[in-house]
Amino acid sequence: MKRTIDLKNPSYEKQAAVYAPDGAAPRAAVLYFHGGGLLYGQREDLPDAHIDAFTGAGFAVIAFDYPLAPAADLDLILKDVRESVDTFIEKPEAFGLPKDLPYFLWGRSAGAYLALMTGAAKDLGRNPAGILSYYGYGFLTDRWDDVPSPYYSTLPAVNKNAFDAVPQHLHADGPMATHFCLYVYARQTGSWRKLIYKGRDKFFYLNDTLRTVDQLSAPLFAAHAIADPDVPFAEFTALCNKFHPKQRYVDAGDVHDFDRETSTPAAKNVLKKSLAFIESCLSV
Repeated sequence: MKRTIDLKNPSYEKQAAVYAPDGAAPRAAVLYFHGGGLLYGQREDLPDAHIDAFTGAGFAVIAFDYPLAPAADLDLILKDVRESVDTFIEKPEAFGLPKDLPYFLWGRSAGAYLALMTGAAKDLGRNPAGILSYYGYGFLTDRWDDVPSPYYSTLPAVNKNAFDAVPQHLHADGPMATHFCLYVYARQTGSWRKLIYKGRDKFFYLNDTLRTVDQLSAPLFAAHAIADPDVPFAEFTALCNKFHPKQRYVDAGDVHDFDRETSTPAAKNVLKKSLAFIESCLSV
């Protein structure tokens, strides 16, 4: 069962999609944040197979909007995601869910970065039971986010004028058809970080990466492809070395979002291991 919640944000149209288990009270909530390099993407990007797997196991999934760069800078995006989590903790009834329901933070790619950064906070009203990172990152390694990407450089060149064709005001809806080219431009030109972050590098590394974080607030599940052409496997290795995931999944392929094709063994396996991770966290 799906319903859409208006979160009544004064700065932009913000909503959340709630997917609840059929015919039973949820055992936990999974707060989901989509990917897209913070420049594109939509809250309803989860494949049906993912939603069915989680809700079929008795978990509610809440997929949140957040404002996209470059109209929103990184600090505003992180603040907005934190507010989403705080709203769930303080007012779960707004999502049709009971108080004190265990919750997990889950993101794919840039959404995993947002989940990880939120899960690194020391002042959450209630800590998550776990964090799931699908091909995420914490900007733990150098020379990939601010230099031209070899992979994206093989695609047709995108002109900077592409930014003129998208809304200039705060907005959360970034369809592939209109917004994906922004990310391609950012990675082709090595200007990605400058498009999402307006401050000095010193404060970026101090405040908006996982480099100064000693530990996360919950156990971690991390998944990545060895030959990921978008987010380097070195980011996954650094993440694992720093935070020692309770469970990890490594795909042998060369597709960034390797769970996109849900009929593949990789997609099925990562979902299976994700659910096992959640069960292990709930049984503690």
